[in-house]
Amino acid sequence: MELRIFSFFSGAGFLDLGFEKEKYEVVFVNEYSNEFLKAYKFAREKMGMKSPRLGYYCGDINDLLRGEQRKELEKKIQDMKKEGLVGFVGGPPCPDFSIAGKNEGISGKNGMLTNSYKRIIIEQEPDFFIFENVKGLWSTQKHRKEYDKIKEAFRRKGYILVDKLVNALDYGVPQDRERVILFGIKYNLVDVNRRNAVQKLKKKFDWGIKEEYKQEVRKKCEWPETSEFNDNSTMDQPTNIIPELCVEYWFEKNDVYRHYNATDFFQPRSTERFESIQEGDVSKKSFKRLHRWRYSPTAAYGNNEVHLHPYYARRLSVAEALAIQSLPKEYVITKDLSKSDMFKTVGNGVPFLLAKEIAHSIRIFLENELQ
Repeated sequence: MELRIFSFFSGAGFLDLGFEKEKYEVVFVNEYSNEFLKAYKFAREKMGMKSPRLGYYCGDINDLLRGEQRKELEKKIQDMKKEGLVGFVGGPPCPDFSIAGKNEGISGKNGMLTNSYKRIIIEQEPDFFIFENVKGLWSTQKHRKEYDKIKEAFRRKGYILVDKLVNALDYGVPQDRERVILFGIKYNLVDVNRRNAVQKLKKKFDWGIKEEYKQEVRKKCEWPETSEFNDNSTMDQPTNIIPELCVEYWFEKNDVYRHYNATDFFQPRSTERFESIQEGDVSKKSFKRLHRWRYSPTAAYGNNEVHLHPYYARRLSVAEALAIQSLPKEYVITKDLSKSDMFKTVGNGVPFLLAKEIAHSIRIFLENELQ
């Protein structure tokens, strides 16, 4: 089955990479930040991956909703529909829905981009789409009302929907990161009867959550809490944990100390404060020290939220942050970016393994259920 993807709010392409590894073709990429798009292009070049057939567009998504650019996009989509199914993927910037963010909702500067993504889906009518956003959109009453309105607009346009609040841990990512994932597909692709199509989607769509990583399994583990910090120390792996969900497992897997981005971290003027925080103490908003034999809190590296290396007196490196986002070790960030932009694009991305499993679930559903 030929599946073509148009990507919006692409960042450095973690979500796209998950789809590409599941044999989708990403044919068009839209990202507003030139720095993030630079990271996107560099990583794929280093991994030997081709540029999207229909090119990159560095600019505001709203430009694609009007004038000649809207017509050009429409033509590209129609051309791709002649080859197979077309999907949109995107996670609009989320600070306005984040509990720890600005909380301005749909009327905020970033929140309005969620409406822009909704509009481009409704106007261009891809066969299916993915919408990704923060937990606050799901769990906060104020934002949930707006989210429900968005879903209703999709339904009126002929889409059937399934959504879930997922945790990256469920997919083998060493990071406690909850995200809303909404999958929509044109009902007439599934069944001529809309009600039947809805039932098929709800009953048969598999979210790809791994049995060995489920919350009930994680709760039975004896995760270490805090340990005295000792610079460059060693520590035996505890017995009753899930190693694949641990920071240290991924540091070794990705060979982070010899990685291209191994030395890309902020150099402290003094290590005194860093040395005073216990390994595993993530109780404060800033200066959280990860525990080597536990998973990381959400990889958010902006707004003065500093994550410290478990057993070195420094902040995390970009290589280590990429590992926590479950990227393959071949994925690298260009050194042309400032360190702030490096960490921002890593923290903003969708964890790779989560993206890959969602992409796999969509493909399986489409192959099994489409008429």
